[in-house]
Amino acid sequence: MFDQVVFAGGGNRCWWQAGFWDVVQPELQLRPRVITSISAGAATACMLYMNHAEWVMDYYARVLRDNSKNAYWGNLLRSESVFPHYRIYRQALLDIYGAEFPSLQDAPEIRIGLSHLPRWLGARSAVAAGLIAYNIEKYVRKKLHPTLGQSLGFHPEFVKAQSCATVEDLAELILQSSCTPPFTPVMRRHGRPVLDGGMVDNVPVGALDASPGLVLVMVTRVYPRPQMFVVEHGANRDQRRIYVQPSRKVPISAWDYTSPSLMRPAYDLGRADGEQFLTRLPDLLGAAAHL
Repeated sequence: MFDQVVFAGGGNRCWWQAGFWDVVQPELQLRPRVITSISAGAATACMLYMNHAEWVMDYYARVLRDNSKNAYWGNLLRSESVFPHYRIYRQALLDIYGAEFPSLQDAPEIRIGLSHLPRWLGARSAVAAGLIAYNIEKYVRKKLHPTLGQSLGFHPEFVKAQSCATVEDLAELILQSSCTPPFTPVMRRHGRPVLDGGMVDNVPVGALDASPGLVLVMVTRVYPRPQMFVVEHGANRDQRRIYVQPSRKVPISAWDYTSPSLMRPAYDLGRADGEQFLTRLPDLLGAAAHL
């Protein structure tokens, strides 16, 4: 039914996508040809084809059990990282994907987006400008598809997950796509600094093929739009994108590594919204057919 699927970024909010997918995919027997993804959306897309949400939630419950803070300011005195996120996230990717990494080749083509910095800015200035632009788009403009980062000169690159030769390469690619200082260090790809793919667009429809058909777009924030809606695209308006957003704010913060117990409510909200989506899908398809 859906030839292509989009997994937006969103850190821990992407547990909503996992719950939604675990309800919708088996019911509709989804076999997408292409998945485009950003940041934790990319991590989630890969997880869904290499592991199980229940196992991963149990894993994070164990790993984060003794992590009581999102910032350890005393580490400044020891010249150690203040934020534990990069270390925990990297090891989690290796552990979650490690045993099942070969099965990635049987998954749809998963395109993972990252953002290259403007050439006219130095790395530090570009990081600062990118983070400011990102937060303006997120909290002020609240645009579904932002434009400010691109106007500053940030530009995207999408890399196929299946091009990664090892699980370490895949983890590095996802970390590059998730690069959000100060939670992570500035990452580099082929020697060039990169940032979170959301600096260009957190909902990476730009990486979709232009082919006609139905596209499922899963976002992780609540935008001032209907929960489910259809957008036509293409010269002949023959690609129809069905957008789905959470029915309410996902009950976990993107970079909160102190509350693994909130992953379950986020996942369960996705499952509930998946059930509603299946109920409303005939009407959505009818609306798409008449656009």
